[in-house]
Amino acid sequence: MRPFRFATVALATAALALPLLGGSASAASPAGPKAPPHAHGSHAPLRAAAPEGFVIGTAVAGGGHHLEQDYPDPFTYDKEYRKVLGREFSSVSPENQMKWDYIHPERDRYDFKQADAIVEFARKNHQVVRGHTLLWHSQNPAWLEEGDFTKAELRGILREHITKVVGRYKGKIQQWDVANEIFDDQGNLRTQENIWIRELGPEIVADAFRWAHKADPKAKLFFNDFNVESVNAKSDAYYALVKDLLKQRVPVHGFSVQGHLSTRYGFPGDLADNLHRFDALGLETAVTELDVRMDVPEGSLPTPAQEKQQAEYYQRMLEACLDVEGCNSFTIWGFTDKYSWVPVFFEGEGFATVMTEDFDRKPAYYALRDTLKDARHDDCGKGGPKGPKGPKHKH
Repeated sequence: MRPFRFATVALATAALALPLLGGSASAASPAGPKAPPHAHGSHAPLRAAAPEGFVIGTAVAGGGHHLEQDYPDPFTYDKEYRKVLGREFSSVSPENQMKWDYIHPERDRYDFKQADAIVEFARKNHQVVRGHTLLWHSQNPAWLEEGDFTKAELRGILREHITKVVGRYKGKIQQWDVANEIFDDQGNLRTQENIWIRELGPEIVADAFRWAHKADPKAKLFFNDFNVESVNAKSDAYYALVKDLLKQRVPVHGFSVQGHLSTRYGFPGDLADNLHRFDALGLETAVTELDVRMDVPEGSLPTPAQEKQQAEYYQRMLEACLDVEGCNSFTIWGFTDKYSWVPVFFEGEGFATVMTEDFDRKPAYYALRDTLKDARHDDCGKGGPKGPKGPKHKH
């Protein structure tokens, strides 16, 4: 897909009242994400609005903080949630269900039940999957963090985990977050927090990419982090590391920005510039965990002005990704406030997603959909899906 100049998107607050329509597709498709058969009405879903080859995704709620909430597992038991999940999105990312504490709860036991269910759901709904995550300092099981292992044993544990998990889903996962949040905001490696780097040294990061690539040579392997939307000390550290790893021919394929934003802070206006420099290294880029939280007093609702600002942040994030040739995956971190992680972790902030608890679309939803439609139209007019050369984003 070619970068283009965006038209202004109308952000009507009245759009909140529009109903949700349709159900999810069910037939398997070996060719990757496709729009469901009902997608061509006046209220077409996000995935139908997107340019060909550009995937629009969401996290799949479950595990993590959801286990402490007063509702059953959303993905398993909320039928309306699953219907919207299948209809609206062409990519899914397990929110917690592939993290170490969930998928590898004991040293000699893996629990693939939820991850398997998500991957199968994606297959039935013509969606791709982003795997999240293989090497991280957080959400590790107690047996790992508190275990008394030699360096050789610990290295073997990581290698076995990556080989087993990535290998299980070989050919079924498009992108993997291999190394997640390995730098602090000053651009220093997390040599104390991260058990792998602390015990095995920085070289273990390259090994993780090598092992993942061996387990699934066709999966795209990513670095993933927050607060790297701008050109700053943290993203500079990733840029330097990636250049060094590429010189060593380590199979690093992508760099992704999470995009956990707040309207109390300014928008990262140099996002496109930052993505462009990683694109110039030959990497794919992606937005992987976008949400935009707002300061709303307890018992209150966001004002129209707040929702308009939130929608502008969502729109500008998408515009920046679409402006970069190799940015072909855009994921929001949950689509309904009903299951958002934000209120649990950010006191006084919330309403961070594109739909209400009742699955009504917010202005942010329409900002994304209209921007995707503009991009699709631009592709068609410049040799895209209907032109002689096809879209640059096509896989």
